[in-house]
Amino acid sequence: MAQQQIARNETTTAVKEERSLGDLFSELASETSTLVRQEVALAQTELTQKATKAGKNIGYLVVGGAVGYAALLSIIAAVIIGLSYVIPAWAAALIVGIAIGIIAFLLISSAISALKNMNLTPRETVETIKEDAQWLKNQVS
Repeated sequence: MAQQQIARNETTTAVKEERSLGDLFSELASETSTLVRQEVALAQTELTQKATKAGKNIGYLVVGGAVGYAALLSIIAAVIIGLSYVIPAWAAALIVGIAIGIIAFLLISSAISALKNMNLTPRETVETIKEDAQWLKNQVS
């Protein structure tokens, strides 16, 4: 009786190990589908993080422009009036305008430089897709 039980267990194990080709392809399709969904989720997460960083830099760009504009309006008035007692008003306005323009330029160019240096490619997703392609290739072979 015990020998029959052992023989049945060995037969059951052999049947489980020898699955049909259709079962194997079905499992491969299921795993591939799951893998693709996971890759899409990873890409979405990675792009969201990069978009958040880009949005922050765009915010700095806008604030830099607004600060430059506010500075232009307030400082020009005060400094031009002060300098007009020493030099002609037109020369005072020119000097103040150039100084404020330089400050605004520096703020805006640093924000643009930070945006240009951002790499929006989802590197992790690209790497895992390459790994997945290799895995799939190995599974089919």
